[in-house]
Amino acid sequence: MNLQKLKILIKQKEGMKLDFKESLHLQTQTEKKEFAKDVIAIANSIGGRGYLIIGVKDKEKKIKGIEPEELQEERLQQIISHRCDPPVNIRVECIKYNDKYIGIITIFKSDQRPHQMRQTGAFYIRRGSTTDIARRFEIARMFQEVGLISNELIPLYNLDISVLNKELINEYLKKMGILPNEKIRMNIWNNLGIIHFDSEKNRYSPTIGGLLLFCNTPQRYLTYVSVKIITFKNDKKIMHVIEGNMIEMLNRCQAFIREYLKNIDYPKDAIFECIANAVAHRDYMDISRDIVVLLGNHKVEISNPGTLPKGSNIHTIMRENNPTRRNNWLYNRLLLIDDTNQFLRTGIGLQKINKLFEGIGNVKFLNIEKRNLFKVVMPGLKKYNKKR
Repeated sequence: MNLQKLKILIKQKEGMKLDFKESLHLQTQTEKKEFAKDVIAIANSIGGRGYLIIGVKDKEKKIKGIEPEELQEERLQQIISHRCDPPVNIRVECIKYNDKYIGIITIFKSDQRPHQMRQTGAFYIRRGSTTDIARRFEIARMFQEVGLISNELIPLYNLDISVLNKELINEYLKKMGILPNEKIRMNIWNNLGIIHFDSEKNRYSPTIGGLLLFCNTPQRYLTYVSVKIITFKNDKKIMHVIEGNMIEMLNRCQAFIREYLKNIDYPKDAIFECIANAVAHRDYMDISRDIVVLLGNHKVEISNPGTLPKGSNIHTIMRENNPTRRNNWLYNRLLLIDDTNQFLRTGIGLQKINKLFEGIGNVKFLNIEKRNLFKVVMPGLKKYNKKR
C-alpha cells in the first residue's frame, strides 16, 4: 500500500471492511481472540478486501502511531492460523505518516467463506462498524455461496410429509416421465430432494424446496414465504397477503394485480416479471422478511430478501444467457412445473422491463448488500392513472 491510498482510507468512516485501532495488544489469550474475531468478521463480510488500520484513533482520526516492531507478520499469521478456520489471507505493512508509523493489515477477499473461530466454532461478521456473531441465515448464505449447502434441500424435521400434496408431486413426476409404483414412491421423492430420510429416526421429512413447491399453503409452516402487496386508499396503506405454493402464489398475485390495475394501462408484465424473479431467487434462509410489492402513485417497488449471488451484478445478470442463480434446485423444477414459461426469461426479462418504460421513466435495480435486499423500483401509477 502507498501513502496516498492510506490517506484515503484514514478519511473514511469505519465500516464492514474498515476498522481503526489506536493500538494492537496481543499479550493475553483474550487479546489474541479479539484480534482473530476482527479479522474473521472483515473476511466474512460482503465486499472486497478489508483493512485494519493500527495507530489511528477512530472518531477523531488522530494519528497516534505505533512502533514498527509491534506488528510482526509472522506472529500475526500464527495467531490467525491457530484461531481461524480456514485461515484468512492477510498482508502486514507499516507506513510512515507525518513522522509516525501506521500499521496496515490487509485482509484479502476470501473465496473460502465462512471463516470461524476454531476454539468456539463461532462465525463473525461486521454490522456497520461493529463486530458481531453471524446469524443463522447469514452463515447459511455464505455456505451456499461456496456450494457447501443448498438451502432448498434443508430438511424440515418438525414436519411430516403428510403436509405435501401428493397429486402435485405426481403431476411433476409425469412431466418428467416417471410413473413410480407405491413401493418405490418414497425413494423417488427422496432422490429428487422433495423429502429427506432421517436414518436415525427412520422417518421422512419434507425439504424446504419440497414444501415450497408441493404444499398447498407452505406459509402455515414457513410464515415468511408469502408475497405482501401494499396498495393505497386515501393515502392509507392497505396490506394484502398472498399465499400458496410457488406457482399458485404467482397466479394469485397476477390475478390481484390485474384486477387492481384494470382501469390503468400500466405495463403489468413488468410487475409479474419482478415477482416471478423474486419468488424464484429470494434468500429463503432470511426469515425476517417477505417479498413486498408496493403499488404507489409515485413508484412501484418490488423488494426481495437476498442480494445478487456472489460474483454477480445487475450488468452480468442482464448480459449473460445463463447467469448464476441462488436457488438452482428450485429454478430447475419451476422450469418444468410452470406451464407459462415465466421462469425462462431471467436476465432477458430484466432487459424487457427497461424497454417497457422507455420514454416514460427510469427503472432502478438496487442491490443493497448491507440489508440483504434486492429492489426493483419502477415509475409510479400516477403516470398512467388517467382513467381513475
